[in-house]
Amino acid sequence: MFVCCVCYAGKSSFEVKIEADITEHPHDDNPGLYLCTVCDKRFTEKDSLKVHEQSHSGEQLLFSCTQCEKRFPNQRCLKKHMNTHNTKYKCTKCGKSCGKKSLECTACSKQFAQSISAINHSIPHSGDKPYKCHLCNKVFSFSGSLKTHMTVHTGDKPYKCSVCDKSFSQSSNLQTHKRQVHGNRRPFDCRYCGKLFKTSTELTRHVRIHTGAKPYSCNHCSDCFRQVGQLKRHLLKAHNEGTWFTCHFCQKKFNNSCHLKEHIMRHKGMKPYVCSDCPKVFLYSR
Repeated sequence: MFVCCVCYAGKSSFEVKIEADITEHPHDDNPGLYLCTVCDKRFTEKDSLKVHEQSHSGEQLLFSCTQCEKRFPNQRCLKKHMNTHNTKYKCTKCGKSCGKKSLECTACSKQFAQSISAINHSIPHSGDKPYKCHLCNKVFSFSGSLKTHMTVHTGDKPYKCSVCDKSFSQSSNLQTHKRQVHGNRRPFDCRYCGKLFKTSTELTRHVRIHTGAKPYSCNHCSDCFRQVGQLKRHLLKAHNEGTWFTCHFCQKKFNNSCHLKEHIMRHKGMKPYVCSDCPKVFLYSR
């Protein structure tokens, strides 16, 4: 699925046309449509494509934004991004400010600075899922989601780790694996206690310990939770909602498939994580 970046640029309405076949679209020769030659994902800006390409190349994003957790491959991309935090950059023709997120989703109130981001965000809210798996009939909102899902059936994992030979179906998963398991860099620091983390996700979860934030609420009762996994476990135990993952060795139940996989490795005596400084091996990467 592709939203035309030419026809609908600058439009705030979510009532837009989605182009299913870009090959016959009249703006296909427009230089503003930047295509990733690895995964066919398209971007409205060349710099956005360059940042995206890092997920395929494995190149480190060394330039960090001081006001948010986004990272960029070079100073120019970072400088352009910083404009979104500054409201002084305003178009002389339409008056739109680069730093103002003026497009709001009517379903969840999330705001966006660019119409293309707002449009793509709105698609799952609409409930429209035109992409269907021909093997299990599961449906998806985006063609990319279907493409990723198909690897479940094909077992195709073309992205192999050069350190431990573990394979992945997506390049982004390989890069995450390298950073979290084999990498030593911890670029994300907690502003409350200074603790360092390898990923922004880990930092976000940790910060909630300091702030007391519990963004995940139960729709059956008033209970709230810091982590989505805690909410899922609550729904299973208190309201019988969701699916338990059961170990076929000991029948122990888990609310998360990843936790089950780690548990099964314990039964099998597997320790897949090797220290980068010595031969010692571990069951967990954390």
